[in-house]
Amino acid sequence: MTTTELLPDLSPELRTVLDTVPDTGTVRGGDVVWDDDGTPLEGWLATPDAAASADPDELRPAVLVLHDWFGVVDHVKVRAVMLARLGYVALAGDVYGQGVRPGPEEAGAQAGAWYGDVPAFRARLAANLERLRSEPGVDPARIAVMGYCFGGSGALELARSGADVAAVASFHGGLGTQLPAEEGAVTAPLLVMTGTADPVVPDDAVVAFEDELRAAGATDWQVVSYSDAMHAFAVPGTDSPEHGAQYQAVADRRSWAQMRAFFDEVL
Repeated sequence: MTTTELLPDLSPELRTVLDTVPDTGTVRGGDVVWDDDGTPLEGWLATPDAAASADPDELRPAVLVLHDWFGVVDHVKVRAVMLARLGYVALAGDVYGQGVRPGPEEAGAQAGAWYGDVPAFRARLAANLERLRSEPGVDPARIAVMGYCFGGSGALELARSGADVAAVASFHGGLGTQLPAEEGAVTAPLLVMTGTADPVVPDDAVVAFEDELRAAGATDWQVVSYSDAMHAFAVPGTDSPEHGAQYQAVADRRSWAQMRAFFDEVL
């Protein structure tokens, strides 16, 4: 299936980023709906076509892609397709709930409600993880989590909770939490990518996060900082430097390459 058929209304900026991973022509994708304790969730699943594989019964590594504060919009769907082109099963997960896709004026409050209730946030993230784990063809021992902004924070909350995943990557996610990791809780390897000009993650927040990981006894983590990169540096189309958020192509390209190398190693 062509990408145009999967995602017909992409912006030029998103299409440019999508095209950095060659189109194999073998990716399938579409909406998936499931239930979390009575709340319907609607994500977007991208999978390599098993029929095109040398061994269609082979279990595949998988990645849960967590959205920013705008919900399951085209950006995370594009990232899911990019991952599927690389051979991963990829679920663009849904934290907010089916049909909840806030605009700029509502997004802060929507995300803030989850930041303010970390146990509920972690439970909803875990429901997304289990939906991916239940997908046919997924290798349960090779599942990674990645996220952008709000989703990057969510990926780290899963790590703090001791989620059984093989890797966690955060793109310009907030690093603070109301529930710091307990000793021994963080078992997944971590890759944290942040911008040196991100007002959401100032230098002292990076140091505090590193101290949290040390205190928790986390053994495999790295923090990569990109010079002059603002918040949302890996979300094409973002252009609000007056609010400290702006897409930066160099940081986007380098962070994606860093993530690919990380996943290649651990998955």
